[in-house]
Amino acid sequence: MPRHHLEKPSVKLKYLSTALATALCVAAAGTGLAQNSAPPVQKVTATTPAPKLVVMIAVDQFSADLFAEYRGRFTGGLARLASGIVFPSGYQAHGATETCPGHSTILTGNHPAHTGIVANNYFDLSVAREDKRVYCAEDETVAGTTSKSGQYAPSVNHLLVPTLGDLMKARDPKAQVVSVSGKDRSAIMMGGRQADELMWLAPTGLTSYRGTTLSPAAQQAGTAIAAAINQPRPALTLPADCTAHDIAIPLEKGGSVGTGRMARDAGDFRRFMASPEADGAVLATAAALRQVRKMGEGSGTDLLIVGLAATDYVGHGTGTEGSEMCIQMAGLDRELGDFFARLDATGIDYVVALTADHGGHDLPERNRQNAWPDAQRVDKALDPEAMGKAVAEKLGLPQPLLYGDGGDYYLAKTLTAAQRQAALAELLPRLRAHPQIEAVVTREELEAHSISKRAPDTWTLMDKLRASYNPQRSGDFIIALKPRVTPIPESGIGYVATHGSVWDYDRRVPILFWRKGLAGFEQPNAVMTVDIMPTLASLIGLAVDANKIDGRCLDLLSGPESSCR
Repeated sequence: MPRHHLEKPSVKLKYLSTALATALCVAAAGTGLAQNSAPPVQKVTATTPAPKLVVMIAVDQFSADLFAEYRGRFTGGLARLASGIVFPSGYQAHGATETCPGHSTILTGNHPAHTGIVANNYFDLSVAREDKRVYCAEDETVAGTTSKSGQYAPSVNHLLVPTLGDLMKARDPKAQVVSVSGKDRSAIMMGGRQADELMWLAPTGLTSYRGTTLSPAAQQAGTAIAAAINQPRPALTLPADCTAHDIAIPLEKGGSVGTGRMARDAGDFRRFMASPEADGAVLATAAALRQVRKMGEGSGTDLLIVGLAATDYVGHGTGTEGSEMCIQMAGLDRELGDFFARLDATGIDYVVALTADHGGHDLPERNRQNAWPDAQRVDKALDPEAMGKAVAEKLGLPQPLLYGDGGDYYLAKTLTAAQRQAALAELLPRLRAHPQIEAVVTREELEAHSISKRAPDTWTLMDKLRASYNPQRSGDFIIALKPRVTPIPESGIGYVATHGSVWDYDRRVPILFWRKGLAGFEQPNAVMTVDIMPTLASLIGLAVDANKIDGRCLDLLSGPESSCR
């Protein structure tokens, strides 16, 4: 059966990209380029004009390990990208390997130390509201908000540096920048301040900043997505090459993972997000907006940003090595293939870059079955609130004493200098002696350490933590857990695995580039996600001040010529 024909839902998932894009063609009628016979492919050289469209794709939690594991099975969009320029050892070089910091590096060319996005959540004890936790992509000054999901006001305010789209707009206000993602922090951190349209998935379909009215095309896409969410989805067929992953892993609180087929009830948004259907919705929306806005058809270069979140939701909910992830990899490959086919049909000269915001590793229960017997879940005693309470009671200090989220720990601002020293003298040795902790580093130690200029595969633990450290937002001290210690204390249906460590399974990501006529090659040496922005800027002839970024241009031309202008 041709791939664009929809199979019966009882047999296989009706991938949303095909259905949604077809529905949106009505709104985009007459706006696409004529589909003439394809001209001969011209080899891309140093003198080839800039592409008309840059497509930046970030796949959340798409580790270098996942790319390597499934690379031989790809037949769709990921197979195409794997035939292009491949950097299999890309790095989110910093230590805070979370979604928001990672996305902030991709189109800014800067480490989190300079983007200011040090974590998904950090603490600002000076904020006026009672909730001192700050979400990376919120405006905490908005009255009545908290950092909890659904209760914050999305915002780009915390991003301290411009994005590629911002720089393109500054050069040419007519350049179009559109950012569509599964998550708000992905759309915002890559889209920057000047995006013409910026949106993300929601239970209602698509949404954006408070007070923002979506364009008619985005509204139509949102309506179609909401209708899909509100339809039940039957179990998917397990691909034949996924049978080796079809092993149930029992969880502490009951149930198991590893044999799931992504069935869901009508209206179950969480399960919708943890499936290829979510990625299909984002890609279809991006394709439709490109068509309606005629991106890539003008005199200059436009930027289409796509954030795909399903791999991350699958990784968190069921781990990286089960049947669920195997289904997701096949779906992602297919959805990207359909998306590229739509772009191909326009005849536009476009370039694609694909990477991830971080890697990830499997749940400890499966790791222990698969040759890593020391894999553990984090000790509840390391919870900042519990530890702070114990130390405050022992030393007679005021409570609450300690705040924290992830690796950053913050001492209360109400402490005197003497109380602060007493608290640190008790806390630091206690933490450093814990068998699950690799290191504890203070802000004073980090401030005395320069950001490394060496290749990211040679970085020390201090180098990694320093690249995530920002003096206005990072903790008073930062802890790093030992390898394969998962910072989720209990498993259960929900989040069973995560990322965020300083170790390479969380740092290493693929970095892939593709353009028609661009000769493919593989470069195994370590490069960084901060290198993507200057690389794309060079392709489109956009000057970037090398003193204001941490990355460098990567040469995408094999042989003596260079794409780094």
